[in-house]
Amino acid sequence: MSGSRTVVRRRHDPESRGFASDNYAGAHPEVIEAVALANGGHQVAYGEDVYTEHLQTVIRSHFGARAQAYPVFSGTGANVVSLQAVTDRWGAVICADTAHIHVDECGAPERVGGLKLLPVPTDDGKLTPELIDREAFGWEDEHRATPQVVSLTQNTELGTVYTPDEVRAICEHAHQLGMVVHMDGARLANAAATLDVPLRAFTNVVGVDILSLGGTKNGMLGGEAVVVLNREAVGRMKHLRKLSMQLASKSRFVSAQLEALFGGDLWLRSARHANAMARRLYEGVREVPGVRVLYAVQANAVFAELPREVSERLQKRYRFYFWDEATGSVRWMCSWDTTEEDVDSFVAALRSEMAN
Repeated sequence: MSGSRTVVRRRHDPESRGFASDNYAGAHPEVIEAVALANGGHQVAYGEDVYTEHLQTVIRSHFGARAQAYPVFSGTGANVVSLQAVTDRWGAVICADTAHIHVDECGAPERVGGLKLLPVPTDDGKLTPELIDREAFGWEDEHRATPQVVSLTQNTELGTVYTPDEVRAICEHAHQLGMVVHMDGARLANAAATLDVPLRAFTNVVGVDILSLGGTKNGMLGGEAVVVLNREAVGRMKHLRKLSMQLASKSRFVSAQLEALFGGDLWLRSARHANAMARRLYEGVREVPGVRVLYAVQANAVFAELPREVSERLQKRYRFYFWDEATGSVRWMCSWDTTEEDVDSFVAALRSEMAN
């Protein structure tokens, strides 16, 4: 068979940097290497491959001997499948009003998952037993969706972090009320790096039942996992994953990435670096007159308030998003590949624009 070889070109500037999202960053070289090593030859499809089998050993080293990982395509997919697995058709999920499942998933948990979200306003993105109680009622009321799950985001959408004791208190309270606890861990590694504790310290050890384990924001090419921590609380995950269109035929390539990230310390190295760059960014911008940092910087995000016209000029030089269009507040994200030079250049540009 004759023909010409496909010409592949780089179509972007590899030196381009921004502070819009940790999703903008490329994949870590160690992850790319793992995907390449998993290539070649044939492996059984749909998760029956040796990489997905070995992934279970990796996941159990972090989350206990009973943990079971189900690789999926995306964070939204992981959340929808997880919540479906622990709710009835009439079930509801209590979450913070800033939770990703509530504000950033286009209604997927409700429209695709077929459940009801019960958002609770918070000051810092974190739930407490007292805040949960605002929606934890009416279990026998057929006119109201039944609260069955509490969903936590670690770290939160506001960049704040739950301590192990805070998660334990929530889990104990939820379990006493007959509910299960889901954790959206899209940035779980960043929380562990901040707390300087193992991943298990604020998940299976303190009572979390099911986990959406993130990887894409921390250096993976693409893919996440649902991790079942409490098998008694969870329904038929295999069927739910397939039904929800989250079962990859070539699962070995998702599993190989997860192994590269969590099989050693890459997850921690990458998260620590992203957090350190956010701290450096915070230290720089807080000294700029007219800039107010809104929340504690505990992971890899900095939220700030500054004149809107300054943000709009700055956006022409660096990509980032307005967090609240009404107030003009912004979010600056750091990633595994953010450099000190990136941060310092951004701070200098901010100073310049504020001076103008």
